[in-house]
Amino acid sequence: MSYVSLEECLLDLEKNGQLVRIKEEVDAYLEMAAIHLRVHEAGGPALLFENVKGSRFRAASNIFGTIERSKFIFRDTFQLVQQLIGLKDDPVKAFKHPLQNLKAGLAALKSFPLQNPLSKPVLYEEIKITDLPLIHHWPMDGGAFITLPQVYTEDIDEPGIMKANLGMYRIQLTGNDYKLNEEAGLHYQLHRGIGVHQTKADAKGLPMKVSCFVGGPPAHSVAAVMPLPEGISEMAFAGVLGGRRFRYVYRDGFCISTDADFVITGEVYQNENKPEGPFGDHLGYYSLQHDFPVMRVHKIFAKKNAVWPFTVVGRPPQEDTSFGELIHELAGAAVSQEIPGLQEVHAVDAAGVHPLLLAVGSERYTPYSPAKQPAEILTIANHILGTGQLSLAKFLFITADDSKQLSAQNVQAFMEYMLERIDLTRDIHFHTNTTIDTLDYSGTGLNTGSKVVFAAYGEVKRKLCTEVPQLLKELNGFENPQFAMPGVIALQAKRFISYDETHKEIGSLNQQLATHNPQLATTPFMIICDDTNFTTANLKNYLWVTFTRCNPSHDIYGIDPFTENKHWGCRGSLVIDARIKPHHAPAVEKDPAVEKKINRLFEKGGSLYNMLK
Repeated sequence: MSYVSLEECLLDLEKNGQLVRIKEEVDAYLEMAAIHLRVHEAGGPALLFENVKGSRFRAASNIFGTIERSKFIFRDTFQLVQQLIGLKDDPVKAFKHPLQNLKAGLAALKSFPLQNPLSKPVLYEEIKITDLPLIHHWPMDGGAFITLPQVYTEDIDEPGIMKANLGMYRIQLTGNDYKLNEEAGLHYQLHRGIGVHQTKADAKGLPMKVSCFVGGPPAHSVAAVMPLPEGISEMAFAGVLGGRRFRYVYRDGFCISTDADFVITGEVYQNENKPEGPFGDHLGYYSLQHDFPVMRVHKIFAKKNAVWPFTVVGRPPQEDTSFGELIHELAGAAVSQEIPGLQEVHAVDAAGVHPLLLAVGSERYTPYSPAKQPAEILTIANHILGTGQLSLAKFLFITADDSKQLSAQNVQAFMEYMLERIDLTRDIHFHTNTTIDTLDYSGTGLNTGSKVVFAAYGEVKRKLCTEVPQLLKELNGFENPQFAMPGVIALQAKRFISYDETHKEIGSLNQQLATHNPQLATTPFMIICDDTNFTTANLKNYLWVTFTRCNPSHDIYGIDPFTENKHWGCRGSLVIDARIKPHHAPAVEKDPAVEKKINRLFEKGGSLYNMLK
């Protein structure tokens, strides 16, 4: 559908039984987020909050709550976008199949943004931050945040919309030291497109102009998170996906999307930073308070009958999971085209997306080798860790599959395939003192930590355990061993105190197990955790605990370890310490009082009664 507005999309969803209106007054402080979470967890519909306490504007959430609904929204353009991305990766296709690709080419021509300088500003009214639905998502959040912003900036050396950047960077509207109605906090890193623009503006001693669009056709939100190749405009992509050209004007030197429901304009000056956060984030923990750029608010506009879209960010799966699945279906093949030899890469949502990557590559160049072992996949691994958002990964498991049957999307099957083949003396490769995701607090500092590559290929080396080996039930200092998945056993230990104390614990574990390596041959991985019952309750818990609470260089150990020519390995099991450390951020948790308070909407007579069955 070529939606001209967010409301048109919401009405279409309602017509097709995929949206529910909430008529009761709902508090923007914790209640709206709690309602969203409960509905999303149940796979429920999109929500339109018609009576937001403290604001005259309506709000909508869970719009992209399922991959099915996301694809329904873009049902008329989805295949065209896939086709266009395919043409970008292989232009020869257009010549081989000209008629088949003609429609995609015409769609691309219609995608270019449309400037209308005669557009009258009466389409908008000028408002203040305090007029907005100021949604506070989690109890420890630093204030109200925009969670679905489209943050627009231009290159000061090459101004204009086709060289602009549109990204989704969270924006704090209230709290901390921000001057209410005058300032807002922008959370972004300097290596992002907006950061490049700020660096250029700073070099000229000029402020960077920022326009934050909220709402508008849903294609605009997807364009803001789409990892597009260099040189492709997000606004042009929004036009293709939305089946309608992105419309804009300039006012006071700021770009204004005339399709957006709200537009916040402002300027960022060099070295003007203030504490931003905390904020419940996609790893399932709070990102803590740190200094980030401040935007001096210029003007805020709202369309008549505007709708404020929002989502809630927390431990996956959340609504942004559907965003990820949508992006993978649209452009998954493009990543493998960009990296020679790569067949597939999967950022594991249950582990917070960035911490854990699974990849399938190729081993094409050593057919003469008498034994199969990692070669080409090691070079592919380095390429992956140097590519865009993939560079934020901490753990990369990569293999090759001659049978072409293995899929990185099937996490457990992939992990079992790796664990059956991994040579723990050879296949572990660390990257120390490097960058990780800014939101990941398992490292040694902000944006600082380590990475590890597990590159395994060849014949099956072991049969994996399917229950806890007797030896692990008799350990001193570790208790309640539990089976996590084939080849992986979780051990419960005392609360983490310090790395010095941990080294003593691992030393004790080695003394107890080093001479028993043959008995543990079926157990390549052991996970030390705070609560083995929770960690092994399901695969999602195992992935979340293990890969979000570990800094590879500091928290990976081995039974009978060795270092040879600066290569580290172990002759026995690999041990991952996935306990909570003192420097970790706290996990996000729901407020029981708020959970009880929102029950009224789900009981008889409430707007959501019988909706979640």
